[in-house]
Amino acid sequence: MEKYLGEKVNVIMDRPLGSNHPKYNYLYTLNYGYIPNTLSGDGEEIDAYVIGEFEPLESFTGYVVALIKRENDIEDKLVVCKDLNKYNNDQIYSLVEFQERFFKSKIITTI
Repeated sequence: MEKYLGEKVNVIMDRPLGSNHPKYNYLYTLNYGYIPNTLSGDGEEIDAYVIGEFEPLESFTGYVVALIKRENDIEDKLVVCKDLNKYNNDQIYSLVEFQERFFKSKIITTI
């Protein structure tokens, strides 16, 4: 998954900002979706958080600024933003903590 760092990708939202998780009912505090035509550890398309956008989106094109490598899950996540090197690891974790708090993970950035 590290090969995606710094790459421009398109994300299709299946859980836009303000929506609730379909099973656990927690609130998505940012846009969350998948990158079409990719393959993740769970056999589905790679999931991505979109940071720095403050309204619900249907799709988004931006740069992969981080990889969230989960140690206790088969599926890692990407973090996508319109600008490279805008957020540091602590800022990224603060933005994705609403979901990542349930996993043991490490953030790898392009910085």
